[in-house]
Amino acid sequence: MTGSLKDKTLFISGASRGIGLAIALRAARDGANIVIAAKTAEPHPKLPGTVYTAAAEIEEAGGRALPVVTDIRDEHQVEHAVKHTLETFGGIDILVNNASAISLSGTMATPMKRYDLMHQINTRGTYACSQACMPHLIKAENPHILNLSPPLSMSPRWFAPHVAYTMAKYGMSLCVLGMAEEFKDAGVAVNALWPRTGIATAAIQMIGGDETMKRCRKPEIMADAAHAILTREARSCSGNFFIDDEVLAEEGVTDLSEYAVDPEADLVFDFFIDGHEDAALI
Repeated sequence: MTGSLKDKTLFISGASRGIGLAIALRAARDGANIVIAAKTAEPHPKLPGTVYTAAAEIEEAGGRALPVVTDIRDEHQVEHAVKHTLETFGGIDILVNNASAISLSGTMATPMKRYDLMHQINTRGTYACSQACMPHLIKAENPHILNLSPPLSMSPRWFAPHVAYTMAKYGMSLCVLGMAEEFKDAGVAVNALWPRTGIATAAIQMIGGDETMKRCRKPEIMADAAHAILTREARSCSGNFFIDDEVLAEEGVTDLSEYAVDPEADLVFDFFIDGHEDAALI
């Protein structure tokens, strides 16, 4: 794969662990500047990583890190994080809207507090970060926004088991649909990236346990796919709903065995991709 993110500044929400951290580390190996906008300042009893442990990993990988404790539900905290970014790195080249909350619960089993959490982080947080970063992205040489959200499909299959979660994730995808067109003339690429299979993260561990984790791919597949997208020419690469393995195939990478947690296990498909209507991570 070609292209480098050297000296680019990436603002990544929820980059203290999982896919967000993997994307950060891949960019760091190029020599990028990474803003870790996440709310985990103290170690969580069930989840690995804080903004400070992520910063240490990024620095070790060859990047420059700016940990900023940020709850993206609060637009004032987002604005503070952007201001701190500009003071430290002078601009923003890339926004990765990675932070997300999940609850695979039906309508009657989803308290409104949980509904609000998912919508505030997924849809509202994505919108707030995009809005705050946009004036600075417009000034960048090859600006990208990448939302970790699914292709839009109106199949009832993707709504019925967890209406609230689907609405919240699709809100992120609707930001792609609208903003790609809105900011086309400004040259800001806005795309989505989604995995074909489950990805071995702490969230999946909590949902499906060790057995599901064995049937997933590692976060590095999303990191490599994101890197390929973010190094493309922005004006000719916008409004796409990318799937990780399809991006890598376009880059000439077709042997994906290195990404498997357990190469012997059958992979579990992720939600929201038509043709995999029987997908079930739990």
